[in-house]
Amino acid sequence: MPRYKLIVEYDGTPFSGWQYQDNGPTVQGALESAAKAMSGEDVRVNGAGRTDAGVHALGQVAHLDLTKSFSADRVRDALNAYLRPNPISVLSAEIVPETFDARFSATRRHYIYRISNRRANLALNIGKSWRVARTLDAQAMHQAAQVLIGKHDFTTFRDTECQAKSPEKTLDVLNVIRDGDEVNIVTNARSYLHSQVRSMVGSLVWVGHGRWSAKDLRAALDARERAACGPVAPPDGLYLVKVDY
Repeated sequence: MPRYKLIVEYDGTPFSGWQYQDNGPTVQGALESAAKAMSGEDVRVNGAGRTDAGVHALGQVAHLDLTKSFSADRVRDALNAYLRPNPISVLSAEIVPETFDARFSATRRHYIYRISNRRANLALNIGKSWRVARTLDAQAMHQAAQVLIGKHDFTTFRDTECQAKSPEKTLDVLNVIRDGDEVNIVTNARSYLHSQVRSMVGSLVWVGHGRWSAKDLRAALDARERAACGPVAPPDGLYLVKVDY
């Protein structure tokens, strides 16, 4: 039974997230429907990250097993054909060992959060970026972000419905970079808690507005209480960029 590794790009706007649900369209559900149409089999597609409703991906990784053997290119092209008109694209497919697991074999997940820091409304990036009209101090945001680097109890930045066994995570990178009107927050870690990135971004925006300092962000982290978190950023600007193995 061959196992296929997929790299998948998608616009998360019309979906209720990655993970299959009975009450709304999901990326996983669309991929599984396409796989069944291609192979005639009921197929489970496992993803590297369970992105939330409205969150996008440039390089989500998934795997699936098929009883019949197909070339990797045929799997890619057939899935894309059956995925239409969903805004999902299988960028590549390859045959991998059965020991490969898109979720559990991952060593690092890379995300970017895009902020459009401008007064004008969005036209081309509606649903693809968070417009913050008030000017942000990206340098202050970057300096404050460094207090979150390392291994911490991230309860403050954890969704109340998070199912992770432990609130402890190790954050390897959290950089804030301004490029004209764009403020990009780049982060990577082995894994994240539910809504952790969006929670950190919202709190960093408070720093960018001068409402919080780096000390305030540290105090929020040390509080280990969800109530100490700043606002949770909307899903629009969040992208799963790539996954390392």
